[in-house]
Amino acid sequence: MIKLINQPVSFRNGTLSVGNGDKKGTMAYSILSAHNVGSDSEHLKIKFDAMASHDITYVGIIQTVRAGLERFPIPYVLTNCHNSLCAVGGTINEDDHVFGLSAAKKYGGIFVPPHLAVIHQYMREMFAAPGRMLIGSDSHTRYGALGALSIGEGGPELAKQLVGKTYDIDMPDVVAVYLTGSPKKGVGPQDVALAIIGAVYKNDFVKNKVMEFFGPGLASLSADYRLGIDVMTTETACLSSVWATDGAVKDYLTVHGRGDQYAEQSPAEGAEYACAIEVDLSKVEPMIALPFHPSNTYTLRELLENPEDILHKAEVDALNLGMKGLDLVSKVKNGKIYVDQGVIAGCAGGIFENLTAAADILDSASTGCDAFSLSVYPASQPVYMELLANGAAAKLAAAGAVIKTAFCGPCFGAGDVPCNNGLSIRHSTRNFENREGSKPANGQCAAVALMDARSIAATAANGGCLTAATDLDVDYTAHSYSFNGGIYQKRVYNGYSKPDASAELHFAPSIVDWPVMPELKNSLALRVAAYITDPVTTTDELIPSGETSSYRSNPLYLAEFALSRKDPAYVGRAKAIAKEGSESIKAELELCGVKSEDTLLKSAVCAFNPGDGSAREQAASCQRVLGGGANLTVRYATKRYRSNLINWGMLPLRFKNPDDMKSVSVGSLIVLPEVRSVIENGGSDVSGFIVENGVKTPIEFTLDKLTDEERRIILSGSLANYCTK
Repeated sequence: MIKLINQPVSFRNGTLSVGNGDKKGTMAYSILSAHNVGSDSEHLKIKFDAMASHDITYVGIIQTVRAGLERFPIPYVLTNCHNSLCAVGGTINEDDHVFGLSAAKKYGGIFVPPHLAVIHQYMREMFAAPGRMLIGSDSHTRYGALGALSIGEGGPELAKQLVGKTYDIDMPDVVAVYLTGSPKKGVGPQDVALAIIGAVYKNDFVKNKVMEFFGPGLASLSADYRLGIDVMTTETACLSSVWATDGAVKDYLTVHGRGDQYAEQSPAEGAEYACAIEVDLSKVEPMIALPFHPSNTYTLRELLENPEDILHKAEVDALNLGMKGLDLVSKVKNGKIYVDQGVIAGCAGGIFENLTAAADILDSASTGCDAFSLSVYPASQPVYMELLANGAAAKLAAAGAVIKTAFCGPCFGAGDVPCNNGLSIRHSTRNFENREGSKPANGQCAAVALMDARSIAATAANGGCLTAATDLDVDYTAHSYSFNGGIYQKRVYNGYSKPDASAELHFAPSIVDWPVMPELKNSLALRVAAYITDPVTTTDELIPSGETSSYRSNPLYLAEFALSRKDPAYVGRAKAIAKEGSESIKAELELCGVKSEDTLLKSAVCAFNPGDGSAREQAASCQRVLGGGANLTVRYATKRYRSNLINWGMLPLRFKNPDDMKSVSVGSLIVLPEVRSVIENGGSDVSGFIVENGVKTPIEFTLDKLTDEERRIILSGSLANYCTK
């Protein structure tokens, strides 16, 4: 069903053929070039059409640049879909919301109150359109199905846009995703997405590239269906995505009152792609991504044919991640798998057509009176209102599903937490360890498997017995959709282009400024505070999601959670290094020919491949708050995590010889003489020493390519420092 072509291909006469063409013929090239305000067509300086943040990130973004900020220069949407539950942490979450509304008034922003819409659904409904570029401080910022090339980044990249700076990136490679056929009845967008993710993630096939979707199979997919595939492209590790547009997109925009924003776009004849993915939609089967990554994929058929062996592999994965006692094989009874919970939620699952399909499956059925439960979260209030109007909500509720408000919580462990040793099947974006809300350090373990809403509903109709939707004979209703934007007119504060300089930002005890971050001195000494050899380290491991979310506006308090699930001793070590000071290592520095007064001593995290997953900048900022000065890696899992390090003034060091990582351990001291001069003079290679027992051993790093602005940010000590100079 998925074929990878790992060589250049060109688009000619409606098909792909191996061979070169014109890279300028891709949709991605056209959109990126149109938003490049620089003079270099390969080294881009991008300004976006609009941007969005949610209530885990917007406080920190505004705090970073508010000293010099007068107004939001482009539409900036502040949504409240992550910290919507306000009972945890006292008044903390609601205080953030009040701050967000006050910022929207002061600077001219758009404020979407809690429970009204998840961030990406609101941007789809109100902003995404062909040819546009949008940026969001959430990794699943993907609106390519509507023809918009959108990028999820850490908050500092949005802060740059607010103060008139650019998003700097080299022109990326583009991957053709050529669609043929049409999906079988019962196969949904999550099935297609998981099939693609499983084929490309582990081999880096699309890493940091743009995925460009087109082909004859496109005509068989509704706009909603495309959106459901598109949002999951984040899990392939690609940079972004964009799709060809047609009547389905025009109809979607027209329904949402924006038909005039439609434009047809498709690859030009002869467009060249770095590689290609061919997807035969007719051969896609119901899929499942087992714990603990969306790429851990199987067809449901494969899993049900060999359940005990495959689930045992997931148990081994759990042990390797430090999760003890997870017993998934116990879910197998008489050759069938029984799960504890189903959830259909967020920007991936809560789409209108997913929920109407689930309602058709559960019509006159029952989720049962045993342990299994089903929760449904429509992605926005307008979607919910339409489900009420057409009766789908009644079908879901009558079957035993609990319908809740627009909320992203189940994606990161803040809602519908299953029982200990529970297995939850979810149509959401991620299933990393602990994203279901368990706390392994307290002996509480659970697991999430990703599935499509249709097969989740089929499982619910079967009382929690894992069932593929294709096994049921269901008459799916072709529901039309009528968008009622009146609720937004009544509840959303839209102050774009109407800033009120007299308005005051509303602070609360939980909203704390960033601490002072020193400029880089001439030399840098790094003591390793954490050493991680896992093949990939996710941002969830660097700073946990879930219960920590309430503290994201207090960088000092949040930093206490850094690496708490991966290396609980890290925070204590980092604090001790911060107190140590360079004077305490004066002899080691003199051995390397540098002076203590010209040297910063900072802590460092050494990890093989950090940064997969969320765009959250706190994965980097927490290290910086604790006195972090660099990461030492063999590679970086994502461009956005490396950018986060840079924006927080930390050096994104990479071992020139990967084997040198074996020479480092917790407590190792690495001295980098004259590193400031290297950065000031445009260098990338950094020479230093590992110092141990009075002996120095040479070691070489590279910073890889840094833009001039990135160099200035690192030298300044942080983006916040740089913006206030």
